[in-house]
Amino acid sequence: MARIALVDDDRNILTSVAMTLEAEGFEVETYNDGQSALEAFNRRLPDLGVFDIKMPRMDGMDLLQRLRQKSKMPVIFLTSKDDEIDELMGLRMGADDYVKKPFSQRLLVERIRSILRRQEALAADGTAGAPEDAQVMTRGNLTMDPLRHSVSWKGKDVSLTVTEFLLLQALAQRPGFVKSRDQLMDVAYDEQVYVDDRTIDSHIKRLRKKMREADEEFSAIETLYGIGYRYNEE
Repeated sequence: MARIALVDDDRNILTSVAMTLEAEGFEVETYNDGQSALEAFNRRLPDLGVFDIKMPRMDGMDLLQRLRQKSKMPVIFLTSKDDEIDELMGLRMGADDYVKKPFSQRLLVERIRSILRRQEALAADGTAGAPEDAQVMTRGNLTMDPLRHSVSWKGKDVSLTVTEFLLLQALAQRPGFVKSRDQLMDVAYDEQVYVDDRTIDSHIKRLRKKMREADEEFSAIETLYGIGYRYNEE
């Protein structure tokens, strides 16, 4: 049973999310500020943390920074619609993913499960005998290591969320082949989680933006209007 730490100053979120996670079989610990969470982590680390960014006493960024001094425990940020800068900073500091408020609790559960599965893979002995989608993949200027959740373009590291990583991996596995939005939804989300086309488009937009921060001429992801997306090897 994985132990999840929820850190948020909104008691309604703590209560509702804790109930959902416990119903899914997780053990849950809740904290209403970063300082109390850090004190508890110093005694015993959970398996994964879900942190709000803006909190009293110690916010999510400060908590993550303190945590990364001694641990690589996976962390998901809860952010508001206007926190794009904080999201990027958080990913660069070592956050694993972020979910925007207001959020689907089912989506949060699936992000947690995805990250925990990745942690289990990292704990396995190397990559020998690993399935194809767990091996290092190189497509032209792109290199992806699923076990380490690392991405580089022309040798430059790119920080992606779990969802962005899964979408890029799905597209790059078969260069030149078109993936419809429905196919990409199946890759990134559990079948019980409903998202619309605009959600996938938004993820692709953010993915392109991050890749262009590494290379302003990045154009490997092509949009085929009304059909989907295609990765063109460069």
